[in-house]
Amino acid sequence: MKILVLNGSPKGERSTTLQTVRYLQVLHPEHQFLELPVGQRIKRYEKDFSTPREALSQAEVILFCYPVYTFLVPYQLHRFLELLRADGVDLSGKIATQITTSKHFYDVTAHKFIEANCFDLGMHVVRGLSADMEDLLTEKGREEARMFFAQLMFTCQYGGFLPPPSAQPEGIPAVYQPVCSRVEKCSGKRVVLVTCCREEDQSLLHMIQDFRAVLPYESQVVNLWDVPFQGGCLGCLHCAATGTCIYSDGFDQFLRREIQTADAIVYAFPIVNHYTYSVFKCYDDRQFCNGHRTVTRGTPVAYLLQGNYRYEANLQMVLEGRSEVGGNYLCGVVTDEENTTANLQVLAKNLVFAMEHHLRRPANFYGVGGSKIFRDLIYLMQGMMKADHVFYRAHGAYDFPQKQKGRLLQMKLVGTLLAIPSVQKKIKPKMADYMVAPYKKVIAQAKKEQKTER
Repeated sequence: MKILVLNGSPKGERSTTLQTVRYLQVLHPEHQFLELPVGQRIKRYEKDFSTPREALSQAEVILFCYPVYTFLVPYQLHRFLELLRADGVDLSGKIATQITTSKHFYDVTAHKFIEANCFDLGMHVVRGLSADMEDLLTEKGREEARMFFAQLMFTCQYGGFLPPPSAQPEGIPAVYQPVCSRVEKCSGKRVVLVTCCREEDQSLLHMIQDFRAVLPYESQVVNLWDVPFQGGCLGCLHCAATGTCIYSDGFDQFLRREIQTADAIVYAFPIVNHYTYSVFKCYDDRQFCNGHRTVTRGTPVAYLLQGNYRYEANLQMVLEGRSEVGGNYLCGVVTDEENTTANLQVLAKNLVFAMEHHLRRPANFYGVGGSKIFRDLIYLMQGMMKADHVFYRAHGAYDFPQKQKGRLLQMKLVGTLLAIPSVQKKIKPKMADYMVAPYKKVIAQAKKEQKTER
């Protein structure tokens, strides 16, 4: 078969992910592999899309190959998808799949993003391979890569593709019109609104206008189209050693000075191709100048979205997961789907309440799982990622259970006692009471404090 490899890594041939593809290529000389370095040549393809167009037209299987960057694909591949869709090349009926490498930090959302865009293009989608960065160096990883390719070829021959999602409603939604009057503004808090809004995004422009009007604090708008990005993140890890980005466009200083110092951050964008414009992904990726440090932990965040958010389950996971891992209090998401004016007013109140009361909530699975992946990664790579290591150590992120020696000994003792039949018979009926006893003490103390206050 003719397999077109869309190499989305900005590292080109030095991509770790690409090595898995080349390993499979060696094992399967009966197939034709053509590599297109879209991650490195994105600027060239912005000017002339003829080479990708011809390669895409001739391919039978399109293999997306990329490292996972901040929940999704690298900016460069995101931009390529924009160019591909704008070009109008017909990919209907072709087979699409993907190979990624990462530490499994939200690899699922990256895969779903690619799958959704391929479904939009009328392609048949085969579940991809999500490998650890070092999997190809192990026999287990190589075997799993071989199994993936065997399954891919089997599916190409016999079918069994992933089912496409339910179609979203067609038609152009009504444009939201601004109706809110400007309230008097207070001082003492600074809110930054980060957007990639264009003139044609009228609903979003009006939502931003109304939200700023009802917010009782002044807000600063940062439109990413006005930020002079020299390019997307290169994955060079220059910042891991120096703390500064290799680009000289000054974005890292701007980010730390103007955005990350805010008391609250509001993101506003139109839903486009199951996320938004690629310039927002460029912003996402370039924040890696902070490494894996949750430097805005405790800062409330909110979202204003234009589009059918209720049908975008993967985007919902990305937004919630981003807040959970970052330790940001998610105040809410308002869209132009319905009840927009009322929802904007409530969101403004929620944001103010969160800022003034320093609200926080315990992390859910998205936050706990993602944080533990980074915890283990930074601990192993502390010699190179020195700034991350210092941050993690200072903020107690190294919460390894192996260090809780007292707790481990306690559980061993309980387990030993429960293994004795006579003790088990005596303790088991009261086990629930023993477990809840400490919590009852907390409640009793609260009652005591309430009486004292009265």
